[in-house]
Amino acid sequence: MKKFQPQPGFVVQAFRFALDPNATQEHALRSHCGAARAAYNWAVGWVEASWWQRRAEESYGVPEESLTEWRPWSLPALRKAFNETKHTDPRFAAWWEENSKEAYNTGLANASAAFDNYAKSKNGKRMGAPRFKSKRKARVSCRFTTGTIRVDTDGRHVTLPRLGTLRTHEPTVKLLARVQAGTARILSATVRHERGRWFVSFQVEVKRDLERVARPDVAVGIDLGVKTLAVMADSTGEIRTVANPGHYDAARKQLCRASRTVSRRQGPDRRTGRKPSKRWEKANAARNKVHHRVANLREDALHKLTTAVAAEYGTVAVEDLNVAGMLKNRRLARRIADAGFGEIRRQLDYKTRQRHATRLVVANRWYPSSKTCSGCGAVKAKLPLHIRTYQCDACHLVIDRDDNAARNLAALAAAVVTGTGVAGDQDTAPAVSKPRGADQKTRATRTRRKTSAGRAGGATLPHQRQTETRDRTQAEALTLW
Repeated sequence: MKKFQPQPGFVVQAFRFALDPNATQEHALRSHCGAARAAYNWAVGWVEASWWQRRAEESYGVPEESLTEWRPWSLPALRKAFNETKHTDPRFAAWWEENSKEAYNTGLANASAAFDNYAKSKNGKRMGAPRFKSKRKARVSCRFTTGTIRVDTDGRHVTLPRLGTLRTHEPTVKLLARVQAGTARILSATVRHERGRWFVSFQVEVKRDLERVARPDVAVGIDLGVKTLAVMADSTGEIRTVANPGHYDAARKQLCRASRTVSRRQGPDRRTGRKPSKRWEKANAARNKVHHRVANLREDALHKLTTAVAAEYGTVAVEDLNVAGMLKNRRLARRIADAGFGEIRRQLDYKTRQRHATRLVVANRWYPSSKTCSGCGAVKAKLPLHIRTYQCDACHLVIDRDDNAARNLAALAAAVVTGTGVAGDQDTAPAVSKPRGADQKTRATRTRRKTSAGRAGGATLPHQRQTETRDRTQAEALTLW
């Protein structure tokens, strides 16, 4: 499917607003999101049914040319098959007319994308086959791409297909003014229930002029940490530190008290079918409210930090941190997750590119920013995490570990003038010695897991050996085991 490309001078931006639906509207919202999940599960089962059928036929010795044909998973094919099935399938026949067609299209589109990603992952990072979505755990969301999608002129309501007019919890003038001025065009809308509220997110094509940064000739290196969230050293020699707010740690006492209250109530039990009591639901809602507040505070702090950095410096250098691997450290996982290293990198990526055209330099994951002396360039063989002060054996420089890393990143950003932006691949980066040779200690490839002949969709399920993943005749068989 062809990817949407904005016009020159335009960017695709999301505007999210909290909703205040009444009881009837909330029921309709949940019905649409449930329909999207049901359509997704139907698509996954419909496609994988042919996989299991072919496997059974092969076990009986049926020749290749006589096997059941592979069912396609492109969005047009899934739409056609679903429209033929929904009238007679008892899972949909009684209620499918209650929701907009966009709800079912959301699930079918997600299933098509999931199968495409699975097929493409055979040539790159391994990805499992699509699995059924649980009603208890699935993300509650639905996307609208056609029909009446608008922001009402009163600035406090939005209109969506089949759902009608919904009141927003906050004014929508930020988007309404752009739409009325002709500098924005709404492409789609997504409703989602998260953090105890309903939200609507409009995907909008917005005309955006690049804003000049305050210090275009200054490069900054950002070293992220747990004790101090960020240490920023610029090319002028100035070093700034941003303290880690520690929102989760600040709320742990309150969370412990709320969790203790929940544990003393009669909660749900799926094994026996026991329903939760009203007191448990009330206590659980109070505990979730604390979690939601922590998440909102963290999101607000990270947005303020990244916006300030992108608007001030002409070049920003950050590290390519292996956050997923860092979270495996049980001693630091909670604090690393609370800091949001991955979110900082993601926000800097789009804010520097779309708002200010700031150059973002990503240091190679194996670049020894902490082990390298910012004074003479010597590299230490080892530098354990508990050593917080860097002492150079060559020039006898004594400096804080984080300050030293930030200064190295700032120097690297200033040195990288041309290229792709990946600092580890630049010829202009200062050459440093490596006493131990290569610093890479992790495996280049993952070890394979042995998979038994279990469910369809395991680690050894079918893969497409052709370059395309749309409707076509299969050139070679897909291996199921």
